[in-house]
Amino acid sequence: MAPPADLAVVGAGAAGLYAALCAAREGASVALISGRPLGETASYWAQGGLAAALAADDSPQRHLEDTLAAGRGIVRRSAAEVLCGEAPERFRDLERIGVRFDADRHGHLALGLEGGHGARRVAHAGGSATGRRILRTLSAVVAEHERIDVLEGRRAAALAMDDGAGLILDDGRVIGARAVVLATGGAAALWSRTTNPPGSFGSGLMLARAAGAALADLEFAQFHPTAVVGLPGREGFLISEAVRGEGATLHGADGERFVDELAPRDAVARAIFNELARTGASSVGLDMRGVDPGRFPNVVAALREAGLDPMSELVPVAPASHYVMGGIVTDLDGRAEGVPGLFAVGECACTGLHGANRLASNSLSECFVFGRRAALAGLALERPGGAPAARLPEHPVAPAPSRATREAMWRHAGLERSAEGLAPLLDDPHPLARLVAACALSRQESRGAHARSDFPGTDSNLDGRHTVLAPGAASPHVESWS
Repeated sequence: MAPPADLAVVGAGAAGLYAALCAAREGASVALISGRPLGETASYWAQGGLAAALAADDSPQRHLEDTLAAGRGIVRRSAAEVLCGEAPERFRDLERIGVRFDADRHGHLALGLEGGHGARRVAHAGGSATGRRILRTLSAVVAEHERIDVLEGRRAAALAMDDGAGLILDDGRVIGARAVVLATGGAAALWSRTTNPPGSFGSGLMLARAAGAALADLEFAQFHPTAVVGLPGREGFLISEAVRGEGATLHGADGERFVDELAPRDAVARAIFNELARTGASSVGLDMRGVDPGRFPNVVAALREAGLDPMSELVPVAPASHYVMGGIVTDLDGRAEGVPGLFAVGECACTGLHGANRLASNSLSECFVFGRRAALAGLALERPGGAPAARLPEHPVAPAPSRATREAMWRHAGLERSAEGLAPLLDDPHPLARLVAACALSRQESRGAHARSDFPGTDSNLDGRHTVLAPGAASPHVESWS
């Protein structure tokens, strides 16, 4: 068994790196487990920015109102208040750490406008390379920190929470700690068409569920409206929402605009879905020709490498699975419900912040706001007296989905669902696919990112109600969260 740490963090994306760094700055010892080399996680590809009320004409209250509106009636208000209130200070801390955010020609912070926001409040670093810039800076600081032991190329095989807090790695090593923080990312790669890297299939959710944690809101999978279609080597490549904030427009097969490009993501994605269904086309056109290419250098470069110049021709785009709003049920300090010593932050967690539809660029802010809160709450726990008992499970707790599962999820749990399509998924070999289907079947309405063709209206009786899978339960129940 490895020497015990104060905090064991699983996942080295934005949430995990920041949680580890916050703990280390408090004098704690941290074991950081990363399946990939630092800087190669899903956060690296994040093109969106960090949403925070930083402008003189903005406020946390306005940010809160936009978050509540985007979440379609089931945002947990207390979680949104925490995010909107604390995001500005987390932004300032990232600046102190060394992240350089974009400035205008006068040297002032350049804030972008994205869908669902009523003000310019999205800070970028390197235009649409924000995730890359932040991850590089945080990874460099974490790698050099004497209190953080980075275990690259290792994955958590199981949690060991019965006799204290700990986990067992895929090589058999056992890590003990005061607390375990899961920052394993989301599950959008359960769908065949996705903007996410292949490993984003909900491993943290399944690890937590096996340890006795509750999951919630798995039916709310957000489909990003503008992912590239048909370009070799760039299939599913995400075109940042910020591009539309700077004037890019969407056009159907007839060349006409058909949607308010700055509406929340669920509305834009559904409009594209309907346009494709109406015309039989495989994509719509994103017109970036009036956008300053210097604002989005990595998008422009990636498209040109694939043989398309977005400054002279339309970009073929269509929705793709992007972000799952649901996850491990936690409180506002990241504590996993029902499992002492276990915390979850970032996309694998479900505080209720995003409701039925995440407001653009709230996810990076969430990583930093709740990453810090979880780190501090974990360090407040007493160190367990003994070592956690653990052994490698006989079968993988979090298996990768098969191609058949991913294709079935796209067909039956995609932008439009029905009982007829979802029912067969209850027998899918993949455990998380079954749970997503169970949640989607139980919510007999259309709300935000969850659209049912057999229940096209929104049920006001479900306002503020979350779909919760209790430990071990195959069918969910609903709860209201304060």
